[in-house]
Amino acid sequence: MNQSANVQAQETGVQQHLLLFVVALLSLLAFYHQTLTGMIDIWSRSETFAHGFLIFPIVLFLIWRRREHLARTPVRPDWRALWLLPGPGLVWLLAEVADVAVLMQLGFIAMIPLTVWALLGTAVVRQIAFPLFFLIFAVPMGEGLIPPLMDFTAVFTVSLIKLSGIPVYVEGTYFSLPSGNWSVVEGCSGIRYLIASVTMGTLYAYLTYNSLSRRILFILFAIALPIVANGLRAYMIVMIAHLSDMQLALGVDHFIYGWVFFGIVMLLMFWIGSYWREEPEPVQVPAGFRDEASATSPRYGLFALLILLLAAWPVAAQLLERDIDPERDSIALTLPTTPGDWRAADAFTDWRPDYKGADAETLAFYARGDARVGVYLAYYARPREGAELINSQNVMIIQKHPVWHQVGEARIRVEGEPGYLVQTRLKSVDQRLLIHDWYWIGGRHTANPYFGKLLEAWERLRGNGWPSVGIVLFAESGEGDADAVLEQARRELLPLLEQRIEQTWQHSRESGG
Repeated sequence: MNQSANVQAQETGVQQHLLLFVVALLSLLAFYHQTLTGMIDIWSRSETFAHGFLIFPIVLFLIWRRREHLARTPVRPDWRALWLLPGPGLVWLLAEVADVAVLMQLGFIAMIPLTVWALLGTAVVRQIAFPLFFLIFAVPMGEGLIPPLMDFTAVFTVSLIKLSGIPVYVEGTYFSLPSGNWSVVEGCSGIRYLIASVTMGTLYAYLTYNSLSRRILFILFAIALPIVANGLRAYMIVMIAHLSDMQLALGVDHFIYGWVFFGIVMLLMFWIGSYWREEPEPVQVPAGFRDEASATSPRYGLFALLILLLAAWPVAAQLLERDIDPERDSIALTLPTTPGDWRAADAFTDWRPDYKGADAETLAFYARGDARVGVYLAYYARPREGAELINSQNVMIIQKHPVWHQVGEARIRVEGEPGYLVQTRLKSVDQRLLIHDWYWIGGRHTANPYFGKLLEAWERLRGNGWPSVGIVLFAESGEGDADAVLEQARRELLPLLEQRIEQTWQHSRESGG
C-alpha cells in the first residue's frame, strides 16, 4: 500500500506540474500574441518562410518520440531559469520599441525553453533539448543573407559561363551575353533553397545520427550544398536560354526548373547522408518509476514569479507606447532653394528612391557649375508598423524595375559625417547614377541598419521623440568625377540638411503639443 500510495502521489505531483506549465505556456502565448500573429502573417504571405507552419507540429512530434524517456524523467522546477528570463524579455522590449520584428520573435521563442526549464526542470530540458532548439526555425529570418548570396551567384554563374567559352560583359550582378541580358535579383539568390535545406538538413541530422560531430557535419553540408547548387541552377538556366536563342527558361519554366532541380539536390543530400546513418539510442529504463524528488509539491511561488516576469515586458511596452496624434501627421519637410554656392536646378533624372510609409519626404536638385546633384529625404516621426525607416522594403530600386538596373552596391568609408555610407550604382539605357545613402537618427549618422535600430530604440526609451531620416545624395556617373561631386555636396549640404530636419522636428512638436 505504501508503495502504491507513493507512486500515486508522484503521478499527482507530475500532473500538477504539467498543469502549471500548460497555464504558463498559454499565458506566454496570450501576452505575446501580437508577436506570434506577426510570425504567422509572414508564414502565410512569404513562400520563403511558409515552412513555419510546420515547425510547431514537428516540435510536438519530436517531443512525443521522447515520451518513453520523459515518462522516466524526474520533474524538478528550477529557479535558475528565472535569472535568465529577463534576457530575452529585454531583447523583446528593445525590439518592440525599435520595431525589429525578427528580434521580437527570437525573444519570444527563447522564453519557451526557459519556461520549460523553470517549471519542469533541467532533466526534462535535456530530454527535449533539440525540439526546443528547433523552435528557432519558426522565426522568419535570413533576408540579410540575400545581398551576399546574390553576389556569389553572379560571380559563380559568370565564372562558369567564361569557362564555357562564351563572351560575357559583367557589371556587378548585371551581365550580358551575345544572346541577351541577365541580372541576378533577389529571387535568384537562392535564399529559399538555403533556408529550406538548413531546416530539413538539421531535422534529418537529428533523426539520423546520434553523435554530435556527425550532426554538425551534415548541417554544414546542408548549408554549403544549396549555395553551390543554386549557382549551378543559375548557370544552367542561362545556358538553356542562350542555347535556345532565348526561347526557354525565361517564363514560368524558369521557376519550374529551379524547384525541380532543388528537389533533386535535396534527394541527393539525404542519399549521401544515409551512408553514415546510426541506429536510434535504446530507451534506458532505470530502476523504479521516479525518485522521491518527483513527488514534490508544485512551486506556486516560482510559478507566480514566472508569470510576472513574462507579463512585465508587454506592460513596459504599453507604458512606452506614445501614439502620434493624427493631426500631427502632416509634417512639412522642405529643402533650401539656394544652399550656399549651390542653386536650384531642373531634374536631371526620373529616378527616385523607393521608401515606404514616410511621414514626409522631399526631393530637390542642385547645380554648381557643371556639377549636379540630387537630394532626397525620407522623414519618419517614429518607427511603427508600416512606417519604418530601416526596413528591407526601403530600397534604391525595386526588383525587376522596367528601366533601372542595379549594377553594384557597397558600404564605403568617407571622411567626416557619416563616416560610412552605402554606395549604389544604377544604370538604364541612357543614364548611369552614383548614389550615397545613410540614416540620420536622433542627431547621429550611421549606415549600419543594426546600429540604427539600436539608436531608434534608445531615443524612444529616452522619450526624446527624435525622428529617423533617410538621406540620399545622387549624381550622374560616367561624366566627370561623380565621387568627388557627391563628396563635395555632402560636406557643404549636410549641415543645412541637418538644420532643416531639426526645424521640421521642432515645428511638429510645437504644432502637436
